[in-house]
Amino acid sequence: MKTIDDLNFSGKKALVRVDFNVPLDDDFNITDDNRIQGALPTIQKILKDGGSVILMSHLGRPKEGPTEKYSLKHIVKHLSEVLGVDVQFANDCIGSEVVDKAAALKSGEVLLLENLRFYKEEEKGDQEFAKKLAALGDVYVNDAFGTAHRAHASTAVIAENFSNNKVFGYLMAKEIENAEKVMNHPTRPFTAIMGGAKVSDKLELIEALLDKVDNLIIGGGMAYTFVKARGGEIGQSLVELDKLDLANALVKKAEEKNVNLVLPTDAQIADRFANDAAVYNGANDAIPADKQGLDIGSESGEHFAEVISASNTLLWNGPMGVFEMDTFAKGTRAVADAVVAATERGAFSLIGGGDSAAAVSKFGMTEHVSYVSTGGGALLEYMEGKTLPGVKAISESE
Repeated sequence: MKTIDDLNFSGKKALVRVDFNVPLDDDFNITDDNRIQGALPTIQKILKDGGSVILMSHLGRPKEGPTEKYSLKHIVKHLSEVLGVDVQFANDCIGSEVVDKAAALKSGEVLLLENLRFYKEEEKGDQEFAKKLAALGDVYVNDAFGTAHRAHASTAVIAENFSNNKVFGYLMAKEIENAEKVMNHPTRPFTAIMGGAKVSDKLELIEALLDKVDNLIIGGGMAYTFVKARGGEIGQSLVELDKLDLANALVKKAEEKNVNLVLPTDAQIADRFANDAAVYNGANDAIPADKQGLDIGSESGEHFAEVISASNTLLWNGPMGVFEMDTFAKGTRAVADAVVAATERGAFSLIGGGDSAAAVSKFGMTEHVSYVSTGGGALLEYMEGKTLPGVKAISESE
C-alpha cells in the first residue's frame, strides 16, 4: 500500500481529499470534529516535509449549487486553530481565483477549497471537472475513507491524472489496515455485533460475516424481524415483513456454518416512541399489540456481554436500541461496556462508524476501544468484499 510515508513532499503542492463533512449547529459551530482530527497527521506530515497543502472536501448534500449552510468557510477558523496554521480559503474549488491561490501557495501553507458538491460534476465523476482539480497540485493524496465507496471526481476519477504521484493518507491507510485485520486475520474467537433498524441494510455484510465469525450477535430494530419469523408477537416494533423468510434462512445458514447466532430474548417495551414513555422489561416475543420494543432488555444485555467478554476480535456496527433517548440507551451501553472491558483485557475492537461511533462517543468511550472507523458506508462495503473506487484508484498504480 503506497502511503505518504513513501514520498518526500519538499517543494511539492499536495492536493489532499479529506472528509470534512462534519456536523454544524445553527450557528455554524462544529459539534464533532473527529473527522478533522483524523486528517491532521497527514496534513502535518506534508507540511513538516516542506510541502504545501490544498484541501478539498464536501459538506452535506447541497441540492442546487452554492448554499451558505454548506459552505466550508465555516470550518476555517477551527481548522486553523487545531492545525496551528492560518488556513487560507478559496471561494470556489475550480476557476481562475483558485488557480491563482494554489499557484501562490508557499511551503508550509494550507489552502481549503470550497465545497466540491456545489458542482454536480463532482458526484457524477466528471472527467473534465476532475482534470481541473488535478491541475492544482503535484501529488494527489486520498485521506477520505468516508467517501472511498463513491466513484466521484475527487475520490476516484482524479487519480487518473497523477500516474505514480498518488498515495493514501495516514487515515485511509489505517482504515484499510484495521478492516483487513478484522476480516482476514482475526484472533479468535471473532464476534460481530450487528444492530440498527433493518436486516436489509446489513444483509450482504451478515452473509459475508457468516463465513468469518465464531459468534454473530444481532440486536436493534432488525432483531424483531427474526423474532417475528419465529412466530413471536412483537406489537408495534420495527419489522420487515417481506424479510421473514430471509431471517429464517440466515438462522439456518448460521447453523450450517457452526456460527453461534445470538439473538435477544427480552426488550425494553414502551407504550410510545418517546423518552418519557411508560417502559417495562419483558419477553420480546410477547409484546402487546399496542406497544413496541425500543431497546434490548437486561437479560439480553447480560448474555451479549458474556459472549463479548470471551472474544478476542470484535466488530460492532449498529446500536441495540434508540440510544439517542437515554431511556432506551441501556442495551447499547451494556454492549459498549463489554466491548471496552474486552479491549482492556487485550481483545481488538473495531467500531464500524455511523451510529456505533456516535454511541461510543456519547458514552465517552472512543479512547477505550481499539479503533473507531470514520466511514460507516465505506467500511460496510469494504467488509462485504466490494471494491471501493477510492481505494482502487490509488492501488492500481502500485
